[in-house]
Amino acid sequence: MTGPYITLILPAFNESATIVGTISKTVEYFTQRGYTYQIIVAADGNDGTREIVAKVGETDAAVQVIGHPERLGKGRGVREAVALATGSIIGYADADYKVPIEEFDKVAPLLKEYDVVIGTRAVKRSLIERPQPLYRRIGSRGFSVFMHTVVGLPNISDTQCGFKFFRRSVARELFRTQRIDRYMFDVEILSLASLFGYSIQEVPIRWRDDGDSRLDLVSGNIRNVIDIFRIRSWRSQYVRDFAASRARSESHG
Repeated sequence: MTGPYITLILPAFNESATIVGTISKTVEYFTQRGYTYQIIVAADGNDGTREIVAKVGETDAAVQVIGHPERLGKGRGVREAVALATGSIIGYADADYKVPIEEFDKVAPLLKEYDVVIGTRAVKRSLIERPQPLYRRIGSRGFSVFMHTVVGLPNISDTQCGFKFFRRSVARELFRTQRIDRYMFDVEILSLASLFGYSIQEVPIRWRDDGDSRLDLVSGNIRNVIDIFRIRSWRSQYVRDFAASRARSESHG
């Protein structure tokens, strides 16, 4: 199957103020590097983001948009976009440009050796240009301890950085099995990759907080805790789903 070198998915919720700038910087970077590309914006919400991206797509057919008026979740948006992705490399990044797309320069060489390459903010070589508020950093540390205790992933220092890339076949298999619709889909995807024996490599990246968290600290974190326990309890079902997905893929050639 032929297709572009890279598909970049931009999951968005009410990002009308930022999405054009993010797309423009991304297209400029891909063009400078000589990468053929597909950009899929998975946009939930009702602020006009989908209409804005559709207008961009009228002049650049490599830019597409999907999504729903209601908020159905970042994990669901990425999953639906992966099903449409045609790139040899499939990845996703924050629509509000927390990580400059130039950081992909660090990722691309590693994808020749590893199945999954993810950005991390948790090592000394990372450059945090604008850190989160202290209370969020403390909360993130507490979450990390809890998540590792329940799910594992001892070799992953930062599950939640929204800058992750996969070889095409790996992304398609992982997201066919993935279930979580909201924020913990990152943990789920990495847990699946580890469970199925895919190689994962972290790379330190530049990152800046924009102060615009969409996570409700009470109800959101309750959902996150529930989803973490779901990921743990679904391990045997994941293996069955993955085996069925692999069998379907092989039967279709």
